[in-house]
Amino acid sequence: MIRKTIFILFSFLLLSSCHKGRLNRIGSFPLSLKESSAAEKVIGSPLIWTIEDSRNPTVLFGVNEDGNIEREIKVINATNNDWEDLTSDASGDIYIGDFGNNRKDRDSFIIYKISNFKNIKQHAIAELIIFNLPPDVGVLNFESFFIYKKHFYLINKKKKNTMLFKVPNRIGNHTAEYVCSFNLESENQKITSADISKDGKTIVLLNSNMLWKITDFNTGDFCNATIESIALNHFSQKEGVCFKDENTVYITDERVWFIGGNIYSINISD
Repeated sequence: MIRKTIFILFSFLLLSSCHKGRLNRIGSFPLSLKESSAAEKVIGSPLIWTIEDSRNPTVLFGVNEDGNIEREIKVINATNNDWEDLTSDASGDIYIGDFGNNRKDRDSFIIYKISNFKNIKQHAIAELIIFNLPPDVGVLNFESFFIYKKHFYLINKKKKNTMLFKVPNRIGNHTAEYVCSFNLESENQKITSADISKDGKTIVLLNSNMLWKITDFNTGDFCNATIESIALNHFSQKEGVCFKDENTVYITDERVWFIGGNIYSINISD
């Protein structure tokens, strides 16, 4: 208890002492939405969509920029083993990444697909995309993914050696394919969320205090692309990132006591 109190006080002092940088807080979630684990903008919806991670209901929350919940959609045939990220496609379908593995006890992972999302009212039935890792790959934990050219690209969460895998965007069972490894030149490469712009030209990766902007890539060759690091000058448990437009992204963080539970925006073109 004493250690937790010291950590929270230290985090508060850190937040108070650092300058605002380029991150702008635009809204706050209600107390009922404590563990925002993702952020996604879906074609056909004006809202920012988020989820909560393991041990929480199988619900997608649609919030406005102020953080107020305007819609809730329950996925009735899903289980929230460890929901970690959201992505969507050009058809307006949304995908839930149930691939968190903090306990290191999973050898198969699920991506839930909800088609024609803008026409869903309160309840959804999802289709399942299930994948395993290649047999020569050890136990991994994922918290981020995006869609590019009919494949999901997943980034493992690890302090070093950030690896990229791909899985076909196709209902059924698959084995993930190793693509490459990133050199993000950071002591902390624990990526917690990712997104790709609607024009398919820019990717962003997120952790607790950094963004990485990836551009100038050939088809699927992301690890040899141009990678720019963007210091947020702000520390919290950031778990969600998505594009508002080609130059601006939203970031969300989980609430840990009185820290976090907010929506931020940042211009990544400066």
